[in-house]
Amino acid sequence: MMESVKPVAVTPRKKLARSFAKVLHVKALIGIASVDGLKNVISDANLKDEGNMGKSNKSSLNWSESFVEDDDEELQERKANEALLAKLFASISIVKGAYAELQYSQSPFDPDGIEAADQLLVSELKNLSELKQCFLKKQFDPSPETAILEAESKELQGVIKTYEIMGKKLESQVRLKDSEVIFLREKLEEANKRNKAIERRLNQSGQLAVLDNVHISGLSPSHFISVLRHAVRSIRNFVRVIVDEMRSADWDVDAAVNAIEQNVVYLAEDHKCFAIEAFVCREMFDAFHFPNFSVSKESLPDRSKRQQWFYGRFNEMKSMKAKDFLAEKPRSSFAKFCRVKYLKLVHPKMESSFFGNMSQRNLVNAGEFPDTAFFTSFAEMAKRVWLLHCLAFSLEPQASIFQVGKGCRFSDVYMESVNDEIFLYSEVESDPQVAFTVVPGFRIGKTVIQCQVYLSQHQSKAKKITSTKQR
Repeated sequence: MMESVKPVAVTPRKKLARSFAKVLHVKALIGIASVDGLKNVISDANLKDEGNMGKSNKSSLNWSESFVEDDDEELQERKANEALLAKLFASISIVKGAYAELQYSQSPFDPDGIEAADQLLVSELKNLSELKQCFLKKQFDPSPETAILEAESKELQGVIKTYEIMGKKLESQVRLKDSEVIFLREKLEEANKRNKAIERRLNQSGQLAVLDNVHISGLSPSHFISVLRHAVRSIRNFVRVIVDEMRSADWDVDAAVNAIEQNVVYLAEDHKCFAIEAFVCREMFDAFHFPNFSVSKESLPDRSKRQQWFYGRFNEMKSMKAKDFLAEKPRSSFAKFCRVKYLKLVHPKMESSFFGNMSQRNLVNAGEFPDTAFFTSFAEMAKRVWLLHCLAFSLEPQASIFQVGKGCRFSDVYMESVNDEIFLYSEVESDPQVAFTVVPGFRIGKTVIQCQVYLSQHQSKAKKITSTKQR
């Protein structure tokens, strides 16, 4: 039989010895010293800190790299969008140019131009559709800078094409306007020729056909009025010639008018011609009441035959042109009348200013007659006044001449106003006054042929009327 082993009893001293031995054994294993142990602890701490800092720097580098990558992506996307928009505007510009060419080719009809413009339109519309799909599918151009430059070049080509078409349209419009101008000029020339022909017919003696085969006993004031109207018409034609010559010679028309009639305020600018007409009438009708205008010492027949004698002169001359009559009878009473009236009416300075010389005046002084449009117009006017004078002395009772002085009160019995608009202004407080007589009046027995007058108010009232009209 085996014997059981009994535990050995352990005393307190033995326990202490064992604990001390364990401590020494542990120190020997880990090699702990007082200084070295501290150094090792510090070095371990430093290594740990460096590891943590490396991790931190690495994480911060990763963040910055991610930001740079985001910016690059945004920039690339923006450039791609700009390239897409540039392509869009370029295509629109090409479409505009093609549409302009299509319109231009319609008139005049150009089938080749229409076909080319149509093909270009279809091509660009397809291009626009492709751009739309690229935008929806986010399919951008890989090299946006080059695409932008190409699109800008394409857009400029479209703009140039549009301007070329506009230039062609404007050129065609200019050609059309030029043709219209030529057509209108031809019509104007034709109208001027017709007007001149009408004026010639009016100035010819044919208009006095009412006096053909009229016996002297059948003369009446109505015949005299008819001849007077022709005379006034010829006077106004000559006044028009004078005014045209004044403007061509750069005359101060206002100064010339003021020299004829002072202190007159005209209701309209063209009314100033009435002053020139009044001057011409004053010179041409001067000494009208004398036989032969007192320009000739030609002996007159007896009073019993004088009426018939003047009417014979009238009939002799009324069917001839003044130019032909002067050439045929350069020493006649009418020829002397033309010389005297021309030298009084046309001042030497006026003739020199109009024509640069006084050759016409020199010819008239020498007893000859100039072959010019100016003198021809004057001679026709002189003929009309001479015929009126002959007819006035052919009537029984004889016609007498009168005119109205400046400042006289207007009377519609003896006067006819050439500016009736003066009566239309409410500011006129009193009857207007005569500024000057334009065409003299005549009396034939109890018949009064009104003189033509230009009316005005006092200076202050006239200014008031003028300012009212300007408003």
